[in-house]
Amino acid sequence: MYAPLPGIDVYYEDHGTGTPLVLLHGGMMTLDLSFGALMPRLAPSRRLIPIELQGHGRTADIERDITLANQAGDVVGVLDHLGLERADVLGFSWGGLVALETAVHHPDRVDRLVLGAVHRRKDDYHAEIHDPTQYATSTRMPTEAEFGAMFAEYERHGLSSFETVVAKLDPIVTAEENWSRADLGRVTAPTLVMVGDHDFVRVDAAVAMADAIPDAGLAVLPRTKHTELVSRIDLVAPLLEDFLAP
Repeated sequence: MYAPLPGIDVYYEDHGTGTPLVLLHGGMMTLDLSFGALMPRLAPSRRLIPIELQGHGRTADIERDITLANQAGDVVGVLDHLGLERADVLGFSWGGLVALETAVHHPDRVDRLVLGAVHRRKDDYHAEIHDPTQYATSTRMPTEAEFGAMFAEYERHGLSSFETVVAKLDPIVTAEENWSRADLGRVTAPTLVMVGDHDFVRVDAAVAMADAIPDAGLAVLPRTKHTELVSRIDLVAPLLEDFLAP
């Protein structure tokens, strides 16, 4: 299904009944790659609304900058399209950046917030991620097979160029700072910050984020790298079921 928003048709799905939970996928991924394993576990008791953001999956790239403000606006637009005043929001990686932007600038639309492997600033990444001599061999990064799955999804949907979208996301992902600690202090939603212990987001940065958000808890998943965070169903599903319980 598509929400016809100004200048862009945003793909979303709508499954089940109960308290609505918006799902926002990782960068260069689709809702299937990010949440295909998790959705069946959450579906029995929730209304799941996964959204594909501009330049990802079934939502085409358009002649518009990809910014956090634009994409948070698209999330709000989908909620408006569905007639929902508020929803819980779970964002993973890039989707987590969009989820946090939504919570900071549209606090009246977010009930509970889950931030999976989200960074606030460039220095929240391990130094090796910014070092070309170490990046390619870092065990924290996606594997060749994982990158291959991302490329395959772009070929399957054929709506956007992988390289073009990477170039649009990169300035935000590598920004010196996307939010100040004061910005985080304005988040009113109860929040769960999740990170893998082998993520390329530093665990101490996740601790600092949870400390800066007024009502936040922290979960560090053991033996888990960035791309595995929301697919470790045995670990993450009970955490989400507890945090999101009515």
